[in-house]
Amino acid sequence: MVRTPLTQAERERGERLGRFLREARGGRSMADVAARAGISAETLRKIETGRAPTPAFFTVAALAGVLGLSMDDLVVRSVLVAA
Repeated sequence: MVRTPLTQAERERGERLGRFLREARGGRSMADVAARAGISAETLRKIETGRAPTPAFFTVAALAGVLGLSMDDLVVRSVLVAA
């Protein structure tokens, strides 16, 4: 199955999400946050760097829970707010 290429807006939204999650992680290690969210550190790295601009909803929800963020925070700060 061939995946439809992402638009520029989708790529930018993924980069904003990644920046916001990285900032929210603060001084906590990537490995610790990823393990608590039930994902690999590599998956978190890809999300934070924008290389995985469209992570699964449940992955984002798990990260939000670990980082003490609401889904509203994520929507407003990373999806709607332009960089």
